[in-house]
Amino acid sequence: MLIAGKRPSRRGATPRDPERTRGRLLKAAFKEMHRSGFRSADLDAILAKAGVTKGALYYHFDNKEALGYAVVDEVIASKVHQKWVQPLQNAKNPIDGLIRIFQSESLKREDVQRGCYLLNLSQEMSGLDEGFRRRTARVYKDWHDGMAEALGEGQKRRVVRSDINAKETATFLLAAWEGYAVLAKNAQDARMLRSGQKILIRHLESLRRARAAGRR
Repeated sequence: MLIAGKRPSRRGATPRDPERTRGRLLKAAFKEMHRSGFRSADLDAILAKAGVTKGALYYHFDNKEALGYAVVDEVIASKVHQKWVQPLQNAKNPIDGLIRIFQSESLKREDVQRGCYLLNLSQEMSGLDEGFRRRTARVYKDWHDGMAEALGEGQKRRVVRSDINAKETATFLLAAWEGYAVLAKNAQDARMLRSGQKILIRHLESLRRARAAGRR
């Protein structure tokens, strides 16, 4: 586990708009962590991007680890939930919903080069810091459970094949997509991610019940 540094004493007045300041810090920290990783993330760069002072940083967070934890809990968890869970909660057919999500994944060069922010952080920190491991695991569980529950509901509505295990299928989809993200980042080649999209969409099409096939 990483040893948290000492927090400087709080000095000075409360920021005029503390919630806005905190939000700017989280946004800047997320971008810096995605670009450089947590351990290499530079606090001065975060402060410059957020346009706040070091005193404002330590008004909200005890140390760099606390800032990183908040990025996972409030930024990364929210992004994953909004992208992978919320659209499936109201989807009439989870297969259609999942296909739309996979198709919406960015194939821009810079996004492929940086890779998945959740995957990057999990790979970097899970073996070093239990706080990060637990937090990224919760985000992955939310992602997995969202897909599994949607597929289970699809089985009840008879639009998803009844012979599949919804939880196992969700695990496969999650693992396969994150695997393609790793390969694409390593190769610095969007074609790898595009290939993953096609293969996973083809797999999703195979999960339709026979009588629902062709009805989108």
